[in-house]
Amino acid sequence: MSPPVVTHPSLPMPHGFFGRKGGVSTGVYNSLNCGLGSDDAPSAVQQNRDNVRKALGADHLVSLRQVHSPDVIIIDTAPAERPEADGVVTRTPGLALSALSADCGPVLFCDLDAGVIAACHAGWRGALSGIVESTVAAMCEVGASPTSINAVLGPCIGPGHYEVGADFRDTFHAVSELYDRFFEDGPSGRPHFDLPGFILSRLHDCGVASAAWTGQCTYADASRYFSYRRNTHQGIDGYGRNISAIMLPD
Repeated sequence: MSPPVVTHPSLPMPHGFFGRKGGVSTGVYNSLNCGLGSDDAPSAVQQNRDNVRKALGADHLVSLRQVHSPDVIIIDTAPAERPEADGVVTRTPGLALSALSADCGPVLFCDLDAGVIAACHAGWRGALSGIVESTVAAMCEVGASPTSINAVLGPCIGPGHYEVGADFRDTFHAVSELYDRFFEDGPSGRPHFDLPGFILSRLHDCGVASAAWTGQCTYADASRYFSYRRNTHQGIDGYGRNISAIMLPD
């Protein structure tokens, strides 16, 4: 049985934003943990990843060693080891490009006319330092056009649960005063950050044809999604990773 998945109509090719259900992991990683860097049993992680690969009909499921950077790679074949980067682009059918997340923003991209797809991992550091722009630029290097690119942000932490400190807001303010609009004071008086809104604004600034968020908050929905912040607040060691992936069909 294929794991449950969220899809979006603006991505007209095999893709999916997968949550925590439909795998074989146990305990804190229950059940579809796809994080190769987690402390879960490697055999369980591999089985979960195979479940996702089969659900998409992919030859290979490509993941990165994500480091909250603006770095993007372009690939023609499945790499033997996980490259250190936060975005990946291809024109090769059969490769499912993925982004792992546990509150950060997974973004899937496609230019159907050019036959170019991409995936990127956009946490606040990566989004602020330009991972979205780098991914669109890399897609254009291999034939895509911004005005033909559709981008979809998957499940991530929503502003209602993203309380931050004043120093966090100051980091954004130092880059641009316009970023103040992504912060609002929460019930405690501390600022809350709108990560989905910030990522979508960066996509729109790139001039993409469309940019949308699937709307799910990872923190708020413990039954469906892994969340690093939720586990931290509950004093739980370890956390699973949600996976989002897109593929050009053969």
